[in-house]
Amino acid sequence: MPPPPSPESPSRPPWARPGLELWLIRHGETDWSRDSRFNGWTDVPLSDTGRLQAAALQEHLAEEQPAQAWTSDLVRCRETAALAGIEATVDNRLRELDFGLLEGLTWDQLPPSTQQSLVEFDDFAAPEGESVARFRSRVHHFLSQLGLGRHVIVTHGGVIRLICRELNTDRHVAPGTLTKFIL
Repeated sequence: MPPPPSPESPSRPPWARPGLELWLIRHGETDWSRDSRFNGWTDVPLSDTGRLQAAALQEHLAEEQPAQAWTSDLVRCRETAALAGIEATVDNRLRELDFGLLEGLTWDQLPPSTQQSLVEFDDFAAPEGESVARFRSRVHHFLSQLGLGRHVIVTHGGVIRLICRELNTDRHVAPGTLTKFIL
């Protein structure tokens, strides 16, 4: 795991405080994630593979005690938490970006201008959905209210990618995976 930016880094987000430990779990695979469909607020359950991925997370979490565990309110995250043996508090601020009219579409179905906007990310706004600015605001609101200590957070790829980007470690986040940050 790459180190987070130093406390003096001007790019360090305001929620990133020393003593905060984030264990970020992306929900297991869904039929839509398997098919590379944009899936924001559409409430799609885990696939059979996703249920196996979620159950496999138990071994990574068995001996670790979080200060608190949290999950998005969408069923794919709640299922992942339950199958991983995590008793989590539900918080809708952990939802994926609302892709609006893009929900269910694949990358190839998007116009080139929308593809470019998604790649650039920060100024993206989904048609009849959510802007990245609004998405960032609600995720920041959640993170800024966390106490110090270890927090296990079962959420979505977009939430995890937003956090990774802000900690200068942008990466792809596969379904059913755990990403740790010790700040």
